[in-house]
Amino acid sequence: MSDKSFQSSGGPGRPKDPAKRLAILEAAKRLFMQNGYDGSSMDAIAAEAGVSKLTVYSHFTDKETLFACAVESKCSEQLPPLFFELRADMAIDKALLAIGRGFNSLINSEESIAMMRLVITQAVQNTPMAELFYSAGPHRMLLAMEHLLEQANALGQLQVEHPQRAAEHFFSLIKGGCNFRRLIGCSEPPSGQTADEHVQEVVRLFVRAYRP
Repeated sequence: MSDKSFQSSGGPGRPKDPAKRLAILEAAKRLFMQNGYDGSSMDAIAAEAGVSKLTVYSHFTDKETLFACAVESKCSEQLPPLFFELRADMAIDKALLAIGRGFNSLINSEESIAMMRLVITQAVQNTPMAELFYSAGPHRMLLAMEHLLEQANALGQLQVEHPQRAAEHFFSLIKGGCNFRRLIGCSEPPSGQTADEHVQEVVRLFVRAYRP
């Protein structure tokens, strides 16, 4: 029986244990990075999490959903959705610094580097998996950043003609050359001070470019 063909018998509205959901997500992140998407079965994830396969399916409909949720969970650890909500009394510089620091830490973490290498390696043979990863992680962050920049426009803090392009510019600047060197194994994670100086420089540059 394939992973997708297994159907949960749990009734609708049945309360789910948050601790078990978290354990499943953590197990999924570990196994997807170690064994790849195709090499990580729902049986193996259930065993790693210490739960039954039925419990995995009661929390996550199928492996595609679990993979997407694992990617979202990793992103939310460093970049909570509230980071992208700009209050009227908050300076855009402060919001961008928080996002920049979170994103820089996220993309240069050992887990993210391993996941990116996995996605790149399997992209040709498994395009749907790569699309799932992009939709659950990078694309969601781009949409959230675009939303933040639209808020900054409305509040008169920035003047961004194309928020979608500007969002891509910001994240690309944060990545810089360091992230590429990390991906190909030519660099260790930047030190705390070096990383923060880089983020601050990017934020100053970005705000200068789009300040009204």
